[in-house]
Amino acid sequence: MFLYLFPGTMPEDPQLEHVYELKSDEETFYVFEATHPLDTSIDSRSAYQAIDSSGTLAGGFAVLNNIPVSEDGRSAFEERFMNRARRVESMEGFAGIRVLRPLQGDTYIILTIWQSEDHFKKWQDSEAYNHAHQKRDTPQGITQQRPEIFARPSFVKTFHVSSTENNHNESC
Repeated sequence: MFLYLFPGTMPEDPQLEHVYELKSDEETFYVFEATHPLDTSIDSRSAYQAIDSSGTLAGGFAVLNNIPVSEDGRSAFEERFMNRARRVESMEGFAGIRVLRPLQGDTYIILTIWQSEDHFKKWQDSEAYNHAHQKRDTPQGITQQRPEIFARPSFVKTFHVSSTENNHNESC
């Protein structure tokens, strides 16, 4: 599966159905999923391959954890996410997750979709979240075991989600 994340304005392309708008006070992105890479002139810097996915993009709140990964660290980083505990999927209000490998550049995105911002905050306060992140910043965590994996510090962005008018079907 491939995901396209367009900053600013929605590109004009007849292939784009089931598009979701991610909006914050600072910026707007449009998200589209496809089973195959698009045959289009759309900037490939906006393209990602979903190496892990569950659920849907339809929801009310999106969290994008942007993680710059060095070329040498890609396989270890991907292995870590492929072997994750998958507890987030059972959380109340969870809608979907995409672990996104960039087709260009070095920044992976862990995209989670929630029914609401409150549901996301409950996840952050949960035992499941603490379990999933228990090794972060400890000697057992990947950040300290393999610091060369990360090209730069990660950063998180949050958005409110809505579907665009040219959707024919709200669920992708």
